[in-house]
Amino acid sequence: MKKNVNKFIETNRQDPAKINLEERKSRFIEIYQPLANEQLKDQSERCLDCGNPYCQWKCPVHNYIPLWLKLANEGRIIDAAKLSHSTNAFPEICGRVCPQDRLCEGSCTLENGFGAVTIGNIEKYISDEAFKLGWKPDYPEKKSDKKVAIIGAGPAGLACADRLLQAGINVVIYDRNSFIGGLLTFGIPAFKLEKEIIKNRYQLLLDAGAEFKLGIEIGKDIELTELVASHAAVFIATGTYQSLSEPAILNHGIFHTEAIDYLQQVNQDLIDNKEISLKGSIEGKKIVVLGGGDTTMDCIRTSIRLGASKVTGIYRRNEKSMPGSKREYQNACEEGSEFIFNSQPVGLIIRDEKLHAVKFVKTEQVTNSDGKTSLEHIAGSEFEIEADVVITAFGFKPEQYQWLTQHQVQTDHHGRIRVQKERLQTANPKIFAGGDIVRGASLVVHAIADGIAAAREIKEFIEGN
Repeated sequence: MKKNVNKFIETNRQDPAKINLEERKSRFIEIYQPLANEQLKDQSERCLDCGNPYCQWKCPVHNYIPLWLKLANEGRIIDAAKLSHSTNAFPEICGRVCPQDRLCEGSCTLENGFGAVTIGNIEKYISDEAFKLGWKPDYPEKKSDKKVAIIGAGPAGLACADRLLQAGINVVIYDRNSFIGGLLTFGIPAFKLEKEIIKNRYQLLLDAGAEFKLGIEIGKDIELTELVASHAAVFIATGTYQSLSEPAILNHGIFHTEAIDYLQQVNQDLIDNKEISLKGSIEGKKIVVLGGGDTTMDCIRTSIRLGASKVTGIYRRNEKSMPGSKREYQNACEEGSEFIFNSQPVGLIIRDEKLHAVKFVKTEQVTNSDGKTSLEHIAGSEFEIEADVVITAFGFKPEQYQWLTQHQVQTDHHGRIRVQKERLQTANPKIFAGGDIVRGASLVVHAIADGIAAAREIKEFIEGN
């Protein structure tokens, strides 16, 4: 059948419908309904099949986007899934959590004027439908006698494991958490990424021969020295779990919680199929969340689902400067959060040994003589917001691991592991590293890209030794 080259003019961009607002505000389930088959055909046919596909180059794993859009449009879902998986270890995850508006869709030729093709939702559709049809990634049954230790079962570690298994190399994955996924599982809320998606991938890796040692902490339960001695190579992908420090006025444990602790506790209960233990601390309370990134929106939307009476997001700069996804900000607004911009906390107001309010000052952005901008407080602009709980979401940094230095693994002043830029190899040739522990807190898809690249370099290293 001949392609309709005018489809992008005749058909607008169409995102999948969201579930009922009241239902989504009370449940930890993904809010977007699956694309209908007709929507898939309409949206995939809008692709112009550009000779130089900017979407593909902007994607950190360089997905063959126009090609699998074409296959999906033709109903060849298994072929599309195979092609999608050839460049991306976990397309079913990226289709859900990638900020496509800043990556592939933001670079789509149609973005300005017509609206980008709904690439992310089609990526999700392809994987979901292929799994329903019984498709699984191919892994060789026969493995080499070589074994690689992977420290960290987050997206970088799991992507590295996936590609090493495809190359016929055994992997043993260590993680201190009770389940795999890292921040995919314990950081990203289920209304963006349901935990069944991670559980399905866990089973696929187990079926492929991956060995998991969960609840094991390096330097405490087992030494890095032992792993280096007993494996052909080691890949470190421990991520960033240490919250960035902020003003001392917020360092009162009984009055506030760090975003990562908050989200981890909620997600752990969901993984364990337990009633959410924090619900009693949030239900009916006034919640203030400080920050402007995706983690801020995660905390806001989690608080709404736990029954907070009022949730307010505060960001020190203006709305346009927020680093988080505009899509997630819109979802938070729809679900009932209020936002106040150009405001910075300067104190807590305590009454009867309980948090009563947070004191703020308005800010303005000032351009200095050298052309650089800075934030300054506006004199006399102080105001208060009533609050029972304050959640700080200022970002994350790597933890300091003493066990690294014993093996010539160098870190920078931020605690990030130093690697050779292209090879992801540390000063110790047997140890590789990637993901947030190298980049600093970044996107899931960047971690996946690092895991894939590291697997390629580790395979080459093993074969050369």
